[in-house]
Amino acid sequence: MILSGHAIRERLGNDIVIDPFDESQLNPNSYNLSLHNELMVYEELMLDMAKANRVRRIEIPTEGLVLSPNQLYLARTAERTTTHNLVPQIEGRSSIGRLGLFVHVTAGFGDVGFSGYWTLEMFAVHPVRIYPGIPICQIFYHEICGPIEEYASKYQHNRDIQPSLLFEELGEHRKHDPQLPLFGG
Repeated sequence: MILSGHAIRERLGNDIVIDPFDESQLNPNSYNLSLHNELMVYEELMLDMAKANRVRRIEIPTEGLVLSPNQLYLARTAERTTTHNLVPQIEGRSSIGRLGLFVHVTAGFGDVGFSGYWTLEMFAVHPVRIYPGIPICQIFYHEICGPIEEYASKYQHNRDIQPSLLFEELGEHRKHDPQLPLFGG
């Protein structure tokens, strides 16, 4: 079951924290999150899952920045969220999607207990100008049933855009036995 806008408002300060919160961004069953003023792009032409890949920061000026097609841009929300006893999820706003901008490639589903900024994996179908502070996506909340174990992993309590940290998982796996393959074993 998805929470209504009224239910989101009622749970603010308890199960839901959105900081800063702006009442005008509350929708019938979601809340609009806005785009921070920085992007991050990978510098490598070929990304490697087993290592940290170099990144470069790009500031989004007030007059906007044109995103190029076939380039992955990492961004973050301006709002920091915390969720208890619910499962948060983000989706791009339909007005943004109709411009050919994907706001998250695959990672829109959050874990119960997540606290931090949402990293967005943005991809443009064709050139599109973006602006800092624009309502870019919406967060909504699912009720959860069964015993709850809150999220406590590598992206928890982040303070910035988060590039992939998959290499940390792979390193943990191999730390116990360097002869193990990256997966399996």
